[in-house]
Amino acid sequence: MRPARRRRRRASAFSPVLVGAVTTAVVTAAVFLAYNANDGLPFVPTRQLGVELANGANLVPGNEVRSGGFRVGVVQDMTPVTLPGGGVGARLTLKLDGKFGAVPADSRVTVRQRSALGLKYVDLQRGASRRMLAEGATLPRRQTRIPVEIDEIFNMFDEPTRRASAENLVGFGDALNGRGADLNATIGQAPELLGRLTTVMANLADPRTDVQGFFRELDDAARVVAPVSRTNARLFTTMADTFGALSRDPAALEATIAKAPPTLDAGTRSFRVQRPFLAHTADLSTDVSAAAGELRRALPDVNAALAAATPVQRRMIELNEPLQQALDALDRLVRTPETNGSLRGLQATVGSLNPQLRYLGPYVTVCNYWNFWWTMLAEHMSAPDDTGSSQRALLNASSGEPGSDHIGAGGANEFAHGAGAPPGGSKQHLHANFYGPAVTADGKADCAAGQTGYVFAGNPYRDASVKDDPYRRAVVDRFPTKRPLGPTYRRLDREGKGVGVGRAEVPAGQTFTDAPGGIGIDVPKGGRP
Repeated sequence: MRPARRRRRRASAFSPVLVGAVTTAVVTAAVFLAYNANDGLPFVPTRQLGVELANGANLVPGNEVRSGGFRVGVVQDMTPVTLPGGGVGARLTLKLDGKFGAVPADSRVTVRQRSALGLKYVDLQRGASRRMLAEGATLPRRQTRIPVEIDEIFNMFDEPTRRASAENLVGFGDALNGRGADLNATIGQAPELLGRLTTVMANLADPRTDVQGFFRELDDAARVVAPVSRTNARLFTTMADTFGALSRDPAALEATIAKAPPTLDAGTRSFRVQRPFLAHTADLSTDVSAAAGELRRALPDVNAALAAATPVQRRMIELNEPLQQALDALDRLVRTPETNGSLRGLQATVGSLNPQLRYLGPYVTVCNYWNFWWTMLAEHMSAPDDTGSSQRALLNASSGEPGSDHIGAGGANEFAHGAGAPPGGSKQHLHANFYGPAVTADGKADCAAGQTGYVFAGNPYRDASVKDDPYRRAVVDRFPTKRPLGPTYRRLDREGKGVGVGRAEVPAGQTFTDAPGGIGIDVPKGGRP
């Protein structure tokens, strides 16, 4: 019985169905584990940690998370998010092994390159803080870093640059090819070179050297020269021709070089003398810089002035010769001994003429006697007679007796106001001009010679019942009160009152005096003296 049972048991253990079922189960488990390997092994405790990045940095779910070189988890998910500053970044969800433990709050994350093919991993650097991040917490953007990768460096070169770089590498290879001995000599002398280079680098690193400013100026110089690059190319071509000509005559070049030191010595001594001039030039340039700024705003007016002056300057050429003759004559006049005496005489003449002009000026500028004289001259020649007209000169020949003009007409020749008339005769008033100053001491108009009138019965300007007689006010009332007579011309307004229409006082800015030989008084513009 026992051998039969053993045979049955051995047959069931090697049953093909059982073996196939076990094999299928093992393969299924292996496939499942391989499929989920990127997300970690199943049934293993894990923790989740969020990380904010400035960008995705070519990460994909399943990339490793390492700490100290050891794998501690994987990237489970990556989604775009809005960062606190307003930019768009990426949020990683890290699935960490439970044995890694809690993550300190000051931990940092760096995205690093795993291979030259672009595979990345997340480097988690544990911090030293005692505060731990909770499950599912997020590291902020300021605690993450994405270094510049080699592919980004290569991507900044365009196709022409890459082609030129390849040509440079070929050229460098050709330069080193077959020059092993020279290379060995260079390496042997490198320590001495580097020792001296240390001092040079220290000088360049000194802030006072301003290497950055030097390169900025080089950049500006290159930018300025770029538009004239073709001109510079021609310049260097012609310079090559010049140097070629110099190389064909070495003796002349040698003589030139030999004379260079004395020339430089003379220039050094000259520069010492020129230093004050250069300092003054610098000060002048500082002063002119402000004027140059103002000149920009004045250029439209200056351009217009130059445009207007250009034709004048062309015509001035014709004037130059007569002007030169006039200046020569003036020079001869100045050199003549009699000129000084003439100038002194002219000065004396002007000195004696000024008081006269100060006194006579108001007769013209205030009283307008020049025009008044010509007006009265016409009346003077207007008396009719048998042959035409005769001068009205009878009153000028009158005697000194009031009321007598030698012809019995009872004319008056002074301010008698009708006194001294012959018995039975009509009362007469003076109707001739009398003379006096043109202005008062304070410059008010006092034009006595211009106040004319011939008042008689029926005169519309004379009314015995009116106390404010224009003629009496102008001529008679002046003498007891010394009141100025006013301007030359008067007219009646609509109410019948006399109104002065001439100049009431000396014009502003004119020097005057009310007596001959008096001291001049200046009238300021806009006010009385």
